[in-house]
Amino acid sequence: MESRIDELEVRLAFQDELLDALNQTVARQQQELSLLQEQMRLLYQMLQNQEPGSPGATQHEIPPHY
Repeated sequence: MESRIDELEVRLAFQDELLDALNQTVARQQQELSLLQEQMRLLYQMLQNQEPGSPGATQHEIPPHY
């Protein structure tokens, strides 16, 4: 009976370590996701603020060789 309890305690300890590792991974991914969302917002704002005639504007222009 005691060996079974020891085995269960060992399994519980490994599960606790795994759970901590998974929590850290999820937290890191959430930080990365937040950073990417902020970068996308900034890029969207840059595109919205860009003037139609500016060099980087996305217009249908005729290439110079025509």
